[in-house]
Amino acid sequence: MSIFSNQALKNEHALITGATGGIGAATAKTLAGMGAAVTITGRNEEKLENVAEDIRSTHPDANICKQLADLGKDSDRETLVEQAEKACGPITLLVNNAGIAGGSTVDELTKDKLESIMDINYTSTVLLTQLVYKKMLKKKRGAIVNVSSLSGLRGTHGNTAYAGSKFALIGFTQSMAVEAIEHGIRVNAVCPGWVDTAMGQQSVENKAARTGTSVEELLQSSVPSGRMSEPEEVANTIAFLLTDAAANIVGESVKISGGTVMR
Repeated sequence: MSIFSNQALKNEHALITGATGGIGAATAKTLAGMGAAVTITGRNEEKLENVAEDIRSTHPDANICKQLADLGKDSDRETLVEQAEKACGPITLLVNNAGIAGGSTVDELTKDKLESIMDINYTSTVLLTQLVYKKMLKKKRGAIVNVSSLSGLRGTHGNTAYAGSKFALIGFTQSMAVEAIEHGIRVNAVCPGWVDTAMGQQSVENKAARTGTSVEELLQSSVPSGRMSEPEEVANTIAFLLTDAAANIVGESVKISGGTVMR
């Protein structure tokens, strides 16, 4: 069976956070096309509905559940898991994609900004995962993919808060993977470089401005492939890690960067 067939994730239920962003929306669409029931969550109801409508336009029979949630709130996380399972059954797949960029150089970084980035990118992810994981333990099965970043593997200028949160997510991925595999549950991470999303475009433009070059010149000099990754390319990697084709991939951090880490 092709891992991207419309039956590859049949009888699975995937919860995707940050589903209104480029990577989250692409992942939801990809998993729905592979037969999974999908719960999408975010903080903007209109954007969630747009994602759901886009999925239904290409996959009319898709089982899509929408749930508004602020993952920084205990009650919202609990309600999200409860309502998702009520609508689509036990959660067997979790994609932790919610996150924000931002930060500054260390001398200008504020406590509020640091805490905000760490809370959304790391703490809330760990606490939501804990809720889902406890339910997966009862079934002794499941797969989790955390969306980290190349910034979770190496630091860059003016990126202390964001990189710190993404490094933390890699540490969480590896530590949890060791525990979870004992119960038949796999945990991995993906580490995208620049992705052609609103957040990715802003990041490239900021670096181009700081280094006095154009976006095109920056991509050519920094990325061996000469381009940003597409959200669908990240989604395909996430999808692969959720399938049985990746049954012995445990605690890995898969880079999707067009070769950026080699320069």
